[in-house]
Amino acid sequence: MKKVITGDHAVAIGAKLCRVDVVPAYPITPQTLIIEHIADFVNDGEMDAKFLTMESEHSVMSAAAAASAAGARVFTATSSQGLAFMHEMLYATAPLRLPVVMANASRTLGGPPGIWCEYNDSMGARDSGWLQVYVEDNQEALDMVIQSFRIAEDKRVLLPVMPCLDGFVLTHTVEPVDVPQQEEVDSFLPPYAPDIMLDPARPAMMGIFMPAEYIMELRRQTVGAVESAKKVIGEINDEFAKVFGRNYGGMIDTYMIEDAEVALVTMGTVTSTAREVVDELRKAGKKVGLVKLRFFRPFPVDELRKVLAGVSAVGVFDRSISYHGGGPAFNEIQSALYGMTVPVVNHLAGIGGRDVTREQIIKMFEITIKAGKGEKVNLINWHNTRGETV
Repeated sequence: MKKVITGDHAVAIGAKLCRVDVVPAYPITPQTLIIEHIADFVNDGEMDAKFLTMESEHSVMSAAAAASAAGARVFTATSSQGLAFMHEMLYATAPLRLPVVMANASRTLGGPPGIWCEYNDSMGARDSGWLQVYVEDNQEALDMVIQSFRIAEDKRVLLPVMPCLDGFVLTHTVEPVDVPQQEEVDSFLPPYAPDIMLDPARPAMMGIFMPAEYIMELRRQTVGAVESAKKVIGEINDEFAKVFGRNYGGMIDTYMIEDAEVALVTMGTVTSTAREVVDELRKAGKKVGLVKLRFFRPFPVDELRKVLAGVSAVGVFDRSISYHGGGPAFNEIQSALYGMTVPVVNHLAGIGGRDVTREQIIKMFEITIKAGKGEKVNLINWHNTRGETV
């Protein structure tokens, strides 16, 4: 069934199709429409879930963790300052192996305050133990809510998952979306059946004080679960493609990369514009390719090393900044390609919600091509930024 809907509406429909049991909620722009749509579904009898209106985002994640620990399938959504406010509880949810799914509408994290798209909010939580996937369009937003529950609840993983969608670029704009039938989703996503949960009939302790003798082992187990997720993500992507006919590539997706001489790595909605630029530059005789970085956690080290092995240079797009000069994706990719001789250059753009245009992406490729020829270029490039020249 086709619907022309916003990204927020698509995410809400995804949660409904997953038959979630509990939705703790607190509003914050630009994700508020997600929980408003879910509230309508519950009120109209379309969704059999407990909708909990909380007093803050910290309380939202506290309730989400508690409900998940009691055996419920839990969904919520947040953004920016809200994600920051629940930061403490993010670090409780993952080590307790609670498969909560939370959509994050990526938004400026102030100060100064801003409500437009950048990834500094979710990037600040990248080492909390949550898996993170960055979607390109409204269809992928809906589909990744469904896939996220399968990934999170897999016994090899049992970790919370954060699908991230670009604030306003997706949350408040409409696109045609293919909405799956409930029966199809029910077949793909069985009811959540935890092995251990808080139950008065079977007393258990969870999240208790832990002495130093055991904390390293707990951290190691969490690392193992994150690593196990890589295989699970690939399996579920392939199964989803067979059932629903949409293949997202798993950890990464590629375009025109097989014979590419240089590659640009992108995340989120910028990927769509970058594909158009690849087509344009290919017609001009330039062998360029594109890598869509989908999962930031777990980070696709092996996948990136494989697809980038044959290029002469790599450009990395970042919509956020680490305050040593470069962006988080750039840092991770430099680390992932350690030992390879391919030069890696950083392209910072769209921070604070500024548009990322075709012309900027062409410039990103031009700089990366120069790096591949051994010409001197800036390691860090700020595009469309006052006082900067690229």
